[in-house]
Amino acid sequence: MTEAIVTGKAVGPRTRGPRDSTGYRVFTWFNVTALVVICLLTLYPFVTLIAQSFSSSGAIKAGLVNALPVGFNLDTYHAVTSDGRFWGTYGNTVLYTVVGTVLAMALTTTFAYVISQQHLRGRNVLIGIAVFTMFFNGGIIPNYVLISSLELKNTMWAVVLPGALSVFNLLVMKSFFENMPRELEEAARIDGLGWWGIFTRIVMPLSKAVLATMTLFYSVSYWNDWFSAFLYLDKSELFPLSLHLRNLIAGASTTTAESAAAIGSTSAAISANVEAVTMVLAIIPILCVYPFVQRHFVSGVMLGSVKG
Repeated sequence: MTEAIVTGKAVGPRTRGPRDSTGYRVFTWFNVTALVVICLLTLYPFVTLIAQSFSSSGAIKAGLVNALPVGFNLDTYHAVTSDGRFWGTYGNTVLYTVVGTVLAMALTTTFAYVISQQHLRGRNVLIGIAVFTMFFNGGIIPNYVLISSLELKNTMWAVVLPGALSVFNLLVMKSFFENMPRELEEAARIDGLGWWGIFTRIVMPLSKAVLATMTLFYSVSYWNDWFSAFLYLDKSELFPLSLHLRNLIAGASTTTAESAAAIGSTSAAISANVEAVTMVLAIIPILCVYPFVQRHFVSGVMLGSVKG
């Protein structure tokens, strides 16, 4: 009524929209409830892992540890962080991840930009070769023979090179480049820029979302990869943290015994939760990096996967 007096116009009853319907409200509450349950189920193993890393040996063996630590202790953290082998593998993982991600992004961006050019001769052949490798590969033995014949065994490149180009990431980035306005490239070409100048000064600055997403994909893949190191590395000083953790859980590492001997009476506690402590320490860098690229994650994937 007040609005009618001020504006001088009659205001009728508000029209009910789709969001006011009972079905929409029920659907919304169902989605919220389902997402909360999924989040809790997803977080529970991680929270339990953290609780076990701070719990005593007896509580872990008795199955008393759930979301909160039981018999709080820091002996295992002290033992693991005092182990030189742990920090050596940690440094190897950081090196492999940084070098591998930089190399993978360089290959993926350049290859994707080339095959995104509609006028390129042989473009379909290049795309076909890339897609073919998604469904067919040589297998473990031919790959092992190839790495050995190239004399890459027991080197960083045996871990970095096999995963340096993901065809899935390549196709997502190719689609993103195809959706960019061609007028920008034409204007840059009129201004005298060549292909390399267009790529570095026009295309790349406008692709921050998809670049952040692909960087996250590659870095997490390299950080968690242990199988390549398991196949191609024989020297323990070259092992990444993921392989060290795998050996630790499988009982093939002597870190537990060495750490236990270092602190004597707490050996039982260490042997019970050393895996939890090591896993918690291993995921800290990813947890620190992810919040900075998370806002680009959804937009980067959608922009590169939906054809305009």
